[in-house]
Amino acid sequence: MHQLTVLYNHPEDPAAFDKHYRDVHAPLAAKAPGLAGYTVNWCQPGPDGSKPPYHVIATLTWDTEESMKAALRSPEFKAAGADLPNFASAGAQLIFGPTDRVV
Repeated sequence: MHQLTVLYNHPEDPAAFDKHYRDVHAPLAAKAPGLAGYTVNWCQPGPDGSKPPYHVIATLTWDTEESMKAALRSPEFKAAGADLPNFASAGAQLIFGPTDRVV
């Protein structure tokens, strides 16, 4: 598997971010060709009540690096990328790489 992890910083308006992400952005990203999986972690405070480092962590997976790279070049994925300024003004980091299943 090959994975794209998107780490979204805390927005000024979490409710607006969440609504846009669920209603607009996630459906756009889900159209990426060859997508094998897509999960979203809605980060919550730690056991000690500490603020998490990110607001949302999205993980998108493809069967191969080649299929991921092809998806990143697709019109569908470019539409999702073009949507980022509409809700992620606090910024996001993208991390790419192969995955190993441990359990």
